[in-house]
Amino acid sequence: MTDEFLTIRQMCDAFEVTPRTLRFYETKELLSPRRVGQKRLYTRRDRARLKLILRGKRFGFSLEEIRQLLELYDIGQGPEVQLRTTYDIARQRLSDMERQRAELDEAIRELKQQLAWGAARLDELERGAAAAE
Repeated sequence: MTDEFLTIRQMCDAFEVTPRTLRFYETKELLSPRRVGQKRLYTRRDRARLKLILRGKRFGFSLEEIRQLLELYDIGQGPEVQLRTTYDIARQRLSDMERQRAELDEAIRELKQQLAWGAARLDELERGAAAAE
């Protein structure tokens, strides 16, 4: 076995994924390892693709978006088309993430206000109970 090919176990160890994950990406046509009998052999191309898949998932891209971006490279559209498409999708994803962060920040502020109200109310109830004794 050379550095040119990795087994499924080596891929799992290198990228901290499970065999099931790799097989799932294969069924989704995101990876296409060479097959020797029952053995899957992953090339440098597969490793590069998996790196992009994992990065895309981390940024919240759907598997379909990732597949389409990888496909642009495969059909020879050229690096400019792939980069432009990736850039456009990434800008939209960043906008979505910033909107979600703003919504989450607002929810956190509201929850903190409710907790402060709850703490004050509990304090009042405890003082009232202590005064009644």
